[in-house]
Amino acid sequence: MGISLREGPIAEVVVDVPPVNALPVRAWEELAGAVRAAGEDPATRVVVLRAEGRGFNAGVDIKEMRNTDGFTALVGANRACYAAFAAVYECAVPVIAAVHGHCLGGGIGLAGNADIVVAEEAAYFGLPEVDRGALGAATHLARLVPRHLVRAMVYTCRNVTAAELHAFGSVLEVVPREELHETAMRVAGQIADKDPYVIRRAKESLNGIDPVDVNRSYRFEQGFTFELNLMGIGDEHRERFR
Repeated sequence: MGISLREGPIAEVVVDVPPVNALPVRAWEELAGAVRAAGEDPATRVVVLRAEGRGFNAGVDIKEMRNTDGFTALVGANRACYAAFAAVYECAVPVIAAVHGHCLGGGIGLAGNADIVVAEEAAYFGLPEVDRGALGAATHLARLVPRHLVRAMVYTCRNVTAAELHAFGSVLEVVPREELHETAMRVAGQIADKDPYVIRRAKESLNGIDPVDVNRSYRFEQGFTFELNLMGIGDEHRERFR
């Protein structure tokens, strides 16, 4: 359990943090390290990011934040999430997110920064941050859904399905749960068959023409989470969540 890296031309970074893959600070740091290590390996041609258990990702471990005095856990989570999202975006090779079950909060940061997303039929995506007294990852949600839907999802905390994202073109394929891993590996294989030097330059060039600096944009969002916590609103909402 935890975060594991399976090396190879198609590297796999696997998240397994029961019960729901809500990650504590250390796990976010390990996830960032695993993705970066995979991309830095010259033998890697593509990375598949997936999870075991009930869902792809449930964001940060709110229990850790609630049980830590002061802002240490908040600062740690913000820095570690930033590092993990950036690692996916900046990975030297394409990253395929294979999403099952819930993809919430920090999961949106991972999937939104991935190059390709495949999902199971029952997968759903959302940002419950407003209900948790926090903000963030709208930067990454905007890479998955149209702008006005981003606002509706942030304000209302509503979720969207994999089928809806497929209609928007942000999820490549929607398949039954038992076919998800095979589908991710098949798409990864199509990339791995290409010239690895060309693929790495393609990833670099596509990042270079993005209209939004995702790292700076996300860091801006995080500042409002600090404000909410300084005002005591974050603690209030985390207590309600318990």
